[in-house]
Amino acid sequence: MNRLLLIAALLLSSAPVSAHGPTPQKVEESVVIAATPALVWGMIADFAGLAGWHPLVAACTVAAETASNAERTLTLRDGGMLVESLDELNAGGHSLSYRLIKPNLEAFPVSFYSATLTVSEAPDNGSMVRWSARFYRGDTGNYPPETLDDTAAQTAMANFMQAGLAGLKEKMERR
Repeated sequence: MNRLLLIAALLLSSAPVSAHGPTPQKVEESVVIAATPALVWGMIADFAGLAGWHPLVAACTVAAETASNAERTLTLRDGGMLVESLDELNAGGHSLSYRLIKPNLEAFPVSFYSATLTVSEAPDNGSMVRWSARFYRGDTGNYPPETLDDTAAQTAMANFMQAGLAGLKEKMERR
């Protein structure tokens, strides 16, 4: 009887160990663009200009813009809205970093993200644009629904970044 109680206690105490919250996810996408890094950087560095090249963004408005801080509201083509904050704009390094400060789980199944866009030289006077993001799924509980789990978050983030890079490439190469 004591042995049975010991086994039951061990099984019950180990159950919470297998249940854990979300782990950070990461997506990286890149594209080579037939335009100089200076031209591509000029497009990316405009924190308010995302709607000008990202096909999934209908509008981008910026508030509280200073040299070191800005907030932008993205209105997505499907009607959802996201609010992001500029973390760093490194003109010399051709790097822009930002984060989500107001999630909208109905529009985008991610509860938080931080992302960086960088532009570097590529062969033939072209540019390599890299977009990387770290993020958490929309439902940070132990048992999220499929629409807010890690896979949904990874898919949404990758699709958003791929569409953006394709839009940037198209816009820059039409010039």
